[in-house]
Amino acid sequence: MDKEESVRSLTETMAKFTAYIGKRLPNDVKDKLAELRTMETNPLAKAIYMSMADNQEAADKLDRPSCQDTGVIQYFVRAGAKFPLLGELEQILHDATLGATKMGPLRHNAVETFDEKNTGTNTGSKIPWLDWEIVPDEDTAIIDVYMAGGGCTLPGKATVLMPGQGYEGVTDFVFDVITSRGVNACPPLLVGVGVSTSVETAARLSKRAILREVGSHNPNENAAKMETLLEEGLNEVGIGPQGLTGANSVMGVNIESSARHPSTIGVAVSTGCWAHRRGKIRINADLSYEIISHKGAAL
Repeated sequence: MDKEESVRSLTETMAKFTAYIGKRLPNDVKDKLAELRTMETNPLAKAIYMSMADNQEAADKLDRPSCQDTGVIQYFVRAGAKFPLLGELEQILHDATLGATKMGPLRHNAVETFDEKNTGTNTGSKIPWLDWEIVPDEDTAIIDVYMAGGGCTLPGKATVLMPGQGYEGVTDFVFDVITSRGVNACPPLLVGVGVSTSVETAARLSKRAILREVGSHNPNENAAKMETLLEEGLNEVGIGPQGLTGANSVMGVNIESSARHPSTIGVAVSTGCWAHRRGKIRINADLSYEIISHKGAAL
């Protein structure tokens, strides 16, 4: 097919996929919620988990978003330098957001800052937000689509610690964030922690952390141990589903990190709510695709 037809085809694929993830949770999140339900002894907590499952079943059956806040659309792109539509990809994802807004239908969540005007399209200045990673010598693109909700992900928090505060300071910061606002973010939460050298790099890494699968671990042994200890500690807080107490507060804790300046420890926390609406898709050079996050999904 020619380039114009290729652009149109990929735009349609991404519009359908973006709309799709608002209605159906990825397999890892569904499996974890089912597991947490079996661990509850509190009758109210069990009932809430059953309600969550009923919500997802109804969203699938009715082909409607499972939450009224379909968030700000964000795309995390890992594209090969040889991907044939690399130069067109930003416009493709912009137009895919327009299409998904109609297909979903998605709530209109793009308000122009300072003008205080809702665009009505989920697009606007630098929205949808694109996070880029270009890979040499590859011709495929892996795109993570994320619906960043106003109650869970968007109120993330970041700071820079002094080196003397160490990893204990990182732990304190994570606990302060989750115990102060986690109850309002529709738990159980997937907690993403970025540990880096400044607020902006830590924040970016914390968002990438919640794109990882539930139950995955950082390849660094010390970071993986910290993930486990944070998860265990946060679960002992007993926030429970929807903040109404229970055996678990989180679905997991994922940490992403970078090297840092010796005088600073940047740390950031991003959270995904129980309805963690994200999807991962691989686009091949011939524009065929594989949906990674939702096994057996068809667009």
